[in-house]
Amino acid sequence: MSMNKMKLSEFDFELPDELIANYPTENRDESRLMVVHRKTGEIEHRMFKDILEYFDDGDVMVRNNTKVFPARMYGNKEKTGAKIEVFLLRELNRESLLWDVLVDPARKIRIGNKLYFGDDESLVAEVIDNTTSRGRTLRFLFDGSYEEFKAKITELGETPLPKYIKRGVEPEDEDRYQTIYASEEGAVAAPTAGLHFSRELLKRLELKGVDFAEITLHVGLGTFRQVEVEDLTKHKMDSEQVVISDKAADIVNYAKQNKKKVCVIGTTSMRSVESSVSTDGFLKPFDGWTNKFIFPPYEFSIPDCMVTNFHTPGSTLLMLVSAFMGHEFMMKAYKEAIKEKYRFYSYGDAMLIL
Repeated sequence: MSMNKMKLSEFDFELPDELIANYPTENRDESRLMVVHRKTGEIEHRMFKDILEYFDDGDVMVRNNTKVFPARMYGNKEKTGAKIEVFLLRELNRESLLWDVLVDPARKIRIGNKLYFGDDESLVAEVIDNTTSRGRTLRFLFDGSYEEFKAKITELGETPLPKYIKRGVEPEDEDRYQTIYASEEGAVAAPTAGLHFSRELLKRLELKGVDFAEITLHVGLGTFRQVEVEDLTKHKMDSEQVVISDKAADIVNYAKQNKKKVCVIGTTSMRSVESSVSTDGFLKPFDGWTNKFIFPPYEFSIPDCMVTNFHTPGSTLLMLVSAFMGHEFMMKAYKEAIKEKYRFYSYGDAMLIL
């Protein structure tokens, strides 16, 4: 039976507002974990730390070690003093301090405008190009070394919590909106499935013989961009930077050869490994960009299980999960999650798909 082409409308469901998590759980590994078994259709309700029971010696978890930088800044426009939110998307050129950014409200910002940051206005940027309706290219005007410049941005920027978290940034967010193994700076959003791993849980997994393959995908805002076309084949993902080292590929391939579990932690890890597959179905090292969009029907090559959070209706993340779980089973599990009041999105609960 060939699968019909799926449409955007098939990924819609009613999500009560109160299920959107505005705060993380007190302890990372004490969020809830829904465990779904694709072979039997069984659904279990556990705690995240119970994930230990599902893995054995030689199994591998693939995790994304990208690190979120404080990408959201607030500046004032020259002359008018209007408050402008500047969201740093990515560095375009290190020498000349060029950045690709989103500005809000966009209609007020034209090429040639200067923006001032900090109470002492010690950081200035000039708008030098329009990239999209909200996007601009900024050149920061800064006297000093690159290290000093980065320190300044870090001091002035704040943790880029997603817009649907309806509260201000609090001190704990700096720590909690970051995985404990984050090491490669470059993301503007956290790879959220990884937020559930505590130091203690990682230690216990290691003692059990679980191996970790670290890859890097610098999460961009495109991850959250709403799909606006009913025909999914017409949706274009933004490109994001990916690095898969020889070592990571070796760890994954060794597990595959030995018929061990390969579990990707999060949709970003999934898109990374599925972007670099050899003809015989193994993981290849990679250093470049990916705009891979996974939606049903899709044949997965690398992982046989995944950990992921509960996603937004109509999102590309939900489509990836549908491709991995099977659409009907996913919709059933989500219905159950809503009934059982699981917490959704970045600071929410998790699902283990076996």
